[in-house]
Amino acid sequence: MEASTILGQNIRRVRKGQALSQEHLAFKAGVSRSFMSDVETGRRNPTIEVISRLSAALGVQASELVAGIPELATTPRRKKN
Repeated sequence: MEASTILGQNIRRVRKGQALSQEHLAFKAGVSRSFMSDVETGRRNPTIEVISRLSAALGVQASELVAGIPELATTPRRKKN
């Protein structure tokens, strides 16, 4: 699954969990409703700035919105000797 699709699904899940409309979330994040729709369906890739605004509008960490995107998976760092 593409990163944009996973991101959109995560945003939609959190938004619906808070009973927010796309229009209300879009207003709170300073984007258009049509852009919000395109993000949720994976047709648009928001910038990190927009992801930050969306996470703030939803009251969650940005990491929750990008969770499950394999390209962003981190590996533990080795301790320096």
